[in-house]
Amino acid sequence: MGEVHAEGYLLAAGVLLLVSLLVSRLGGRLGIPGLLLFLGVGMLFGSDGLGIQFQDYGLAQAIGTVALCFILFQGGLDTNWAKTRPVVRRGLSLATVGVLATAGVMAAFTHYAFGFPWLTAWLLGAIVSSTDASAVFSVLKERNLGLKGDIDPLLEFESGGNDPMAVFLTVGILELMAHPGQGVLSIAPLFLKEMVLGALLGLALGRAALWLLNRVQLQFEGLYSVLMLALALIIFAGTALVGGSGFLAIYIAGVLLGNADFIHKRSLIGFHDGLSWLMQVGMFLTLGLLVNPHELLPTAGLALACSLMLVFVARPVSVYLSLANARMPLNEKSMVAWVGLRGAVPIVLATFPLVAGIPEARTLFNIVFFIVLTSVLLQGTTLTLVARWLHVREEIPVQATYPITYTPTGHNKNEMVEVEVMRGSLADGGRIVDLHLPPEALVILVHRAGEFLIPKGATQLLAGDSVLVLAGDTELQEVRRVLGRQPAG
Repeated sequence: MGEVHAEGYLLAAGVLLLVSLLVSRLGGRLGIPGLLLFLGVGMLFGSDGLGIQFQDYGLAQAIGTVALCFILFQGGLDTNWAKTRPVVRRGLSLATVGVLATAGVMAAFTHYAFGFPWLTAWLLGAIVSSTDASAVFSVLKERNLGLKGDIDPLLEFESGGNDPMAVFLTVGILELMAHPGQGVLSIAPLFLKEMVLGALLGLALGRAALWLLNRVQLQFEGLYSVLMLALALIIFAGTALVGGSGFLAIYIAGVLLGNADFIHKRSLIGFHDGLSWLMQVGMFLTLGLLVNPHELLPTAGLALACSLMLVFVARPVSVYLSLANARMPLNEKSMVAWVGLRGAVPIVLATFPLVAGIPEARTLFNIVFFIVLTSVLLQGTTLTLVARWLHVREEIPVQATYPITYTPTGHNKNEMVEVEVMRGSLADGGRIVDLHLPPEALVILVHRAGEFLIPKGATQLLAGDSVLVLAGDTELQEVRRVLGRQPAG
């Protein structure tokens, strides 16, 4: 009997994942973030739909916590520190001042407009104070849309940095509700401890993980994925157990690893990219199963008012306040304000009051769920339109997919990069043998008009060709100079 139940659960999981992936393809064409569709599939299969009964809030919280761990880790791995470094100060301001401002505006609104007690109002504000950029970037990639200036790296850094702050605020307010005699300042030392330990351990354990990845020699390449998975869990859980912010630590460790060289880097990042998507889909499906759609109707008016306040007042106020001293054009600040989608993190945080047994917990959960749905529908489907209105739209050049991959060993500085032949350069119309490229630079493939050419010394390069080159940093600079420089007059 137990085996039948196990097979049934596995079948249900497989069907849910398959349906979600098929539906997400349709959503991408319509500009609807996958987040909304995954939640919708969960609701369709839930108690008000096809009848899957799931009301285990503790399990949902555990699934959400593990999923967020790997999503933040992958976000760190994908972060280009060279592009992110100039926006760190602004990103930190958004992740701290911005989160506090968002929570404060929402708390004041729900207290004065709907009579919520102050702590309950602050709890709601804290839960919805963090953004979810993963849904945003999926839509941007589907539409081949880039954002000008520092918008992309700023949103990327904010999405990784504001989750720990929102988690701390939620847990801190729940602590105050459980111990009414404590003052607000009593949680300040806890905040400092979590953030300082999270940052320090993220750096220290990230460096230790990098050392291990490059020193431990395993018999099979597939075992390195297991090693990296184990290291991520140790960094997250170990930091949390000693009182630090595991979310901050795992994000910092991911940034450190993503910008360093280690063995099998390409395949390991690909593994964690797939794992991150699995975590996102699983988390959204679980949260969709948890909600009962008929319970959303009684709070729909209140939730809609909160959602509109969040989108049109709280988010813009927090962004303009956080970036008040930043040298950033107003249209770029406005785009950052509009991209403040709420996603899985608020819904996961909304399970915390349920697990803690707060009387208003179910109402808060339904309000937060409704806010997330309306936020994704309103903001997620209008990103390209708003980007065009604000004149911050920038097309992303289509990158060729080469039929070859290169995995750094972690023991040298070679890179495999794509270099374009510029019109009017010495390479335009010239043979490879006549370009006098560094002998250490290996020209592997030439991409021209959708076809790949195997290069020879006599191969003639043309403007617009993309040349795949394997070389070290110094040699790559020389290759770029030769392929892009103008001939002497």
